[in-house]
Amino acid sequence: MQIRADALPQQLAKALRPIYTVYGDEPLLAQEAADQIRAAARAQGYDERKVFIVGGAHFDWAPVLGAAQALSLFSERQLIEIRIPSGKPGKDGSEALQRYCERLPEDVVTLITLPRLDKTQTNSAWFTALDGAGATVRVDPVERRALPQWIAQRLVAQGQRVQGGEAGQRTLSFFADRVEGNLLAAHQELQKLGLLHPQGELSFEQIEAAVLNVARYDVFKLSEAVLGGQVARVLRMLEGLQAEGEAAVLVHWALAEDIRALKRVRDAVDAGKPLPLAMREARVWGPKERLFERIVPGLRAADLLQLVEAAQICDGLVKGLRHPDWPVDAWAGLQRLALLLVEATASRSPRLALHA
Repeated sequence: MQIRADALPQQLAKALRPIYTVYGDEPLLAQEAADQIRAAARAQGYDERKVFIVGGAHFDWAPVLGAAQALSLFSERQLIEIRIPSGKPGKDGSEALQRYCERLPEDVVTLITLPRLDKTQTNSAWFTALDGAGATVRVDPVERRALPQWIAQRLVAQGQRVQGGEAGQRTLSFFADRVEGNLLAAHQELQKLGLLHPQGELSFEQIEAAVLNVARYDVFKLSEAVLGGQVARVLRMLEGLQAEGEAAVLVHWALAEDIRALKRVRDAVDAGKPLPLAMREARVWGPKERLFERIVPGLRAADLLQLVEAAQICDGLVKGLRHPDWPVDAWAGLQRLALLLVEATASRSPRLALHA
């Protein structure tokens, strides 16, 4: 049974499932979900806790299988945790997990934690067995567009809030810019505000003075910002990636891949293929799929040829080659390439305007 992370408290209040599987690559939310399950188990008398960490291909699953069947010496009920950091239990682990799910006793609650899983893993026999025997909770990262609302909800939970109206939205956006991509640090900054200021309304000046710039940027999120026409965010992310020591060649690769993908899709559409098929063949999916749907119809072949040429020049810059018409600094060149891509895609999309 699939459960949304935000619906987990309500489910736990109704009845404990025999087995919970929490998976995802957002450490803060995964930890909170696991803590909620532990707390609910303790409240219902599952006082003894055993933890198994699965590591390596030769992990011995016999103690795990035996733990669920063995009588406890200290408590009538026990919580068993199985942590699989790699997300890959292996052949023996797959068989063991399926057997485990087939014979769960009533006095045991099991918590399994995993990283983000791909479609192949979630369709596997072992994961299907876990889902069928209990509840699976997928923990997704909080995207930038949802981050201000997430911050507002967390502030309310600790008795604080920002101003109403547009001023409050600007404050939340400022907060989000400072913690983007680093949810654990965002949580810490929220706790800091709770310690520094009493419950009630917080001003922009209070948040500006207290919240550190702890944002962490992702090359692939940069790509989405560029295609989304978010100029200010693009510039902020490039500055952050450079400060974090990200390789310029990787940033160039991400931008160049988008340019090549746009050209492949535009060429396929011009050859008579439907846009959905063209995107599928170009391996465009997820958030980029929606962006391509807006951008591609208005793109011209001449625009794409200019972008391809610019990407080739920038490729030389990040490898130490100079060009008379481009900046000497590789990161300045990457900024120029990103802005060229923003301008070309945003200006050709009737539904996509340049914005911060």
